[in-house]
Amino acid sequence: MSDNLRSQAITRGVQRSPNRAMLRATGFQDPDFSKAIVGIASGYSTITPCNMGINALADRAEVGLREAGAMPQLFGTITISDGISMGTEGMKYSLVSREVIADSIETACMGQSMDGVLAIGGCDKNMPGAMLAIARMNIPAIFVYGGTIKPGHLDGEDLTIVSAFEAVGEYSAGRISEDRLLAVEKNACPGAGSCGGMYTANTMSSAFEAMGMSLMYSSTMAAEDEEKADSTEKSAFVLMEAIRAQRLPREIITKDSLENAISVIMAVGGSTNAVLHLLAIAKAAKVDLTLDDFERIRGQVPVLCDLKPSGRYVATDLHRVGGIPQVMKMLLVRGLLHGDALTINGKTVAENLKDIPETPSPDQDVIRPWDRPMYAQGHLAILRGNLASEGAVAKISGVKNPKITGPARVFESEETCLKAILDGQINPGDVIVVRYEGPKGGPGMREMLAPTSAIIGAGLGDSVGLITDGRFSGGTYGMVVGHVAPEAAVGGTIGLVQEGDQITIDAPNRSLDLHVSEAELAQRRANWVKPEPRYRKGILAKYATLVSSSSQGAVTDLDLPL
Repeated sequence: MSDNLRSQAITRGVQRSPNRAMLRATGFQDPDFSKAIVGIASGYSTITPCNMGINALADRAEVGLREAGAMPQLFGTITISDGISMGTEGMKYSLVSREVIADSIETACMGQSMDGVLAIGGCDKNMPGAMLAIARMNIPAIFVYGGTIKPGHLDGEDLTIVSAFEAVGEYSAGRISEDRLLAVEKNACPGAGSCGGMYTANTMSSAFEAMGMSLMYSSTMAAEDEEKADSTEKSAFVLMEAIRAQRLPREIITKDSLENAISVIMAVGGSTNAVLHLLAIAKAAKVDLTLDDFERIRGQVPVLCDLKPSGRYVATDLHRVGGIPQVMKMLLVRGLLHGDALTINGKTVAENLKDIPETPSPDQDVIRPWDRPMYAQGHLAILRGNLASEGAVAKISGVKNPKITGPARVFESEETCLKAILDGQINPGDVIVVRYEGPKGGPGMREMLAPTSAIIGAGLGDSVGLITDGRFSGGTYGMVVGHVAPEAAVGGTIGLVQEGDQITIDAPNRSLDLHVSEAELAQRRANWVKPEPRYRKGILAKYATLVSSSSQGAVTDLDLPL
């Protein structure tokens, strides 16, 4: 037992007899008071298929912790299904749930003086929410991903949840029948697990594996496969070793490990949301990470994996051909990973990857060979200009026309934008502006999967641009730019755009500009009136009051007044 654990055991045994009485009621026996108390933060919920298999994993974690010599204490946290709330007012609660998850895990672990925590999550905000808490608390911890869903199938085609959103756009454009729409809906999601492409959940699980906070291969396992449960139990043993060694998260979550995560995200074609979440995690871990770091790494790392939404394959296909370790080894041998970064098992990245082949198998095409990548550079570009002085994020993979100049079509909400698309009011060459959907203005920075999928479904994906101070789903692709900062609600230039103004989205030059004179912008700014808050009570009101800019990760504890 480490000195730290011995000290805590003495405290429990000598000074906290009343507290021990409470623990006895939960099943503690005399020998148990000298053991590490380890939390299992479970995101189990039947709200969403992403989380409905987590209860069984929590049970396996409990078995593993007991066998490893710990006293496990199970507690729950929440989840919001982005796929279910998408396109509704409820989507405003999605990013907010990241903070609720972080706060709840921190509260339970710190309030009960836990020695470590094993966090299990499935849906998009479970991962960053848990990691925010882990970085804040800095007690030994490991993250277990609930696992990815297996693809649905229809007429020989792999389906994901994004297939259903795009089918709505196709149906509205008269390109498919109602029967086909219903068939896609019925077959898109066949069981438990998080959305199957390289969307936000699989992106963040991959990032955590790359960071060293999850076990190798665990980020691409299917939720319903036995290896996921086995990996969960193994995670319990690894966590217990970390507790004994007092291997702390901030020794693992460093600038080097975060850069490793960014490199992997670029290589697999991951979600724009990773930018927001890694910035937030970095702040919680007291690491200096900025948007410029993403852009620097983007220029060095090619997109190696042919994964949905813009590619052909899903996460289970990536797992079958070597998973994240294969991608990491390809990056490592070319000096694009920090091989000496520490991981949760006490080994370095290079040590963990020692036996992984340097090249992927030639008998597959999910992971491309280095000399034949999907794209020569990363797909998440940071754009700046008079429309985004703090920066914006564009996902440029699969974009045939990376530069567009066109008239602004301005919408004050996602709903009005979607209606215009479905009603056929958007034309090739238009640049859609959806504003007052930012962290404060929404509040909650809703994702725009419904409008972007409708654009793709209508056949406008290569000819229409869309910019927003909101976010995009990991399932989004096309000429779209999100996280525009400063947002409209705080007086950002996006709030000054008028219908018909010319806007240029220029991905190759990483610029986002409104073609209006400085004099005219100054006049508009003088006439701009800050809108009234949309919510004055409840969690959305509290969130809007506290939340920072998206360029800082949209965190709620940045420079709080003391």
